[in-house]
This record gives sequence, C-alpha cells and structure tokens, in this order.
Amino acid sequence: MQVTDAAPSPRPHPFRIRNFRCYWISRLAMTLAQYAMLLIIGWQTYNIARDGGMSIAEASGQLALIGLLQFLPLFLLTPFSGLAADRFDRRALGQLTVVLQLACAAVLGWATYSGAIGLAVLYGVAIVLGIARGFAGPALSALAPNLVPKPVLPTAIALSSISWQVGMIGGPALGGYLYALEPHLPYAVACALFFVSIVALTLIGRVPQPPRRRDQRPIGAIVDGMRYVVNNKMVLGAITLDLFAVFLAGATALFPVYARDILQVGETGLSQLAMAPAIGAAITAAWFSFRPIATNVGPKMLGAVAIFGLATIVFGLSHSMPLSLTMLFIVGAADMFSVYIRQSLIQLHTPDDKRGRVSSVSLLTISASNEGGDFFSGTLAYLIGPVAAVVAGGVGAVVTVAAWSRVFPVLRTTKTFDPPADLLEDPERTSDKHPQGGLT
Repeated sequence: MQVTDAAPSPRPHPFRIRNFRCYWISRLAMTLAQYAMLLIIGWQTYNIARDGGMSIAEASGQLALIGLLQFLPLFLLTPFSGLAADRFDRRALGQLTVVLQLACAAVLGWATYSGAIGLAVLYGVAIVLGIARGFAGPALSALAPNLVPKPVLPTAIALSSISWQVGMIGGPALGGYLYALEPHLPYAVACALFFVSIVALTLIGRVPQPPRRRDQRPIGAIVDGMRYVVNNKMVLGAITLDLFAVFLAGATALFPVYARDILQVGETGLSQLAMAPAIGAAITAAWFSFRPIATNVGPKMLGAVAIFGLATIVFGLSHSMPLSLTMLFIVGAADMFSVYIRQSLIQLHTPDDKRGRVSSVSLLTISASNEGGDFFSGTLAYLIGPVAAVVAGGVGAVVTVAAWSRVFPVLRTTKTFDPPADLLEDPERTSDKHPQGGLT
C-alpha cells in the first residue's frame, strides 16, 4: 500500500502520520457538527408536531418521515457515489460534501433564528443531508486505508472510530445544551465545525488513487463492486448482520419521544440519552486502539450484536433515567465492538481498487439500518406505540444473530483479521475453498 508520509518504521502509530492526523481532525469536526444538527432536527420536528396538536403516535410518524427522507437519497445515490470515490480525488470529493453540509447548517440556523423554521424546511434539509452523506461516506471511508500502512490499519480504524464516537458524544451535548441557551446556536457552531473539517481535509497531502480500468464502463464498475460483495461471504455476512440488527433495534429516532413523554427529561435529558451510547462506544474504541482484538473475531462480533439487542430491550421497557442511560451505554459499547471487527474485516478483505464501491455498499446498508431504521422505528411506534416498537426491535436483533450464525457459518469460524493471500484475487473462494473464511 502506498503511504504519502514517510514512516520511520513499518508499524508506526497512525497519529505519527501527518495525513492521518488531518483526516482524524476533519472527521471529528464533521461528526460533532452532524450529530449536533441531527439531534436538533429530530427535536424540532417532534416538538413542532406535538405543539401543532399531533398525538405521540402521530408525532412519532413525523420522525419516521425524517428518517425516510434522509435514507432515500442515500439509497438511490450510494452505488454511484462509490464509483465516484474510486474514480475521482477522494479528498476533494469529501471536501465538497462537507461544504454542502455547511450550507444545510446555515439554512437551519437562519430559519431557526428568524422564526421561519417549520416541518417543510426540516424535510427539505433532510433530503440534502442525505445526498451529502451519501457521497461523503464512500469517499472518506475509502480514503483512510490510503493514509496508513496496512499492518496498522485496524488501529487506524479504532482511532477513526474514536473520532466518530467522540463526535457522537460531543455533538448531542453541543446540540442539546446550546439549544437550551438559544435555539439557533447549535447550527451556528455546526457551521464553524464544518469549516474546520474542510480546512483539515485541505491539509492532507496528495493521496494516490487506485488505477482505473479503462475498458470498464461506469455501470459495469458499479456491478463489479456489488458482485464482489455478494461473492465474498465474509464481507456480505458482516455487512448484512449490521443491516438487519440495527435496522430492527435502532431506538435513536425515538429519543425525542422518550425525552419528552416517557422519561420527561427535556432537551438536556435528550442530550444525555444521545450521549450515553456514544460514551460506551468511545471507551470501547479507545480500548481497541491500545489493545486490538486478535483472536476469535467472528464469534465476538456475533456476541456483541446479541448484547446490543438485549440492552435495547431493557432500555425500551425502562422508565428510569439512570437505568435507561446504563442500557444505552451498553448498547453503544456493544455496537462499537461489532463495528470495529466488521470494518477491519471489510477493509482488509477488499482490494484498494474496489474499496470505494465496497464502502458504498457498506454505507448503503449502514444508511438502511440507521436512517431506514429510523423510518421503521417511527412507523412501528405509530402503529403499536414507542415502547413496544423498541422492545420488538431488540428481540429482532437477537433473532438476527441466531439466523446469521447459521446462514453465514464463516462468521462463527473466523479467528483473525488476516485473509489468505489468494482471497483478494478470487473472492468466491471464501465460500468454496475456504469454508472457514480462510482464517486461522
């Protein structure tokens, strides 16, 4: 793998590499801004709906619509954004997406400050954010492995996850507490953070792009990336496990419902609910940056997803704020455990010239599980109530683990992150000549 910064040893710590430091700062600033915005978008949507006379169920349906409007652009554009990440400068593409998100923050800040905020504005911005995030994910995910030597990639992934999780902690804190001071402040701060992210991306040195196949048409390239995912049972199993588990058990869309009407803790309590899983995830990611997992990675990933589902069930039933926060902490820690293993497996089992497209497929499933899961949770809450919706989702996640351990036995038998030398040349061997994923 080519690395743009000279490293003093074959296994330098990622933070000793300038390009990775800039990437880490950019992702941290962007994530802080994103999660501050997303929290307040959901809070404003729910409160506008409730203050307008809607019932809890009807207002939950508005949260479902916000999730759907963010998911549809991601679903439609992600295959093409993955191709763009493999064809164009990944750093420049990431910069453009951050600029678009900065514009969204500016619009929401002005609308909130002027009193023009309403459901129509929130819905419109949700669509644009979906477009921006659809292109940002593949570009930035595919960029990271080009910044560090391959032997330290799992550590870099853990550190990158820390920036994401710290952003998920700080973002809701900024959003909730700044909103309590002045409703427009979260968006103003988000604009400043997006600007920092753009500058940090600009400071990354030139990163070589993978060679293009001149004989392959764009649609053929997209199909080729999807075919790789389908044929590689390790990658397919890891991606779809997250898709179904988080899609079913995603409770984050219903945090405004719990904060206002179940736990009755207001916007500051909403911030705490959003921060709790991020704190659990950040602590877990920090641990992995110093003590990476080395053995039984597949079974551990399955176990983490099962714990994620069980903790979600308890959270759904809780009417105690301390118990709710504890369960959400466990949810975040278990999710990070799974994310760390899954992302390491996907990146190390994918050749560089396909990383953008494979990352786009991964992003599509993440979006389906997050934004699509928000739509599912909100819709289910509209039909059967928020508590029953969260509990049913947690049960669904546990059932998914049991099913995937049988449908994808490679997940149960994978011992380490290292793929066999010939796997990247012929991904179909995962299911043929390497019944255990080729891992020992």
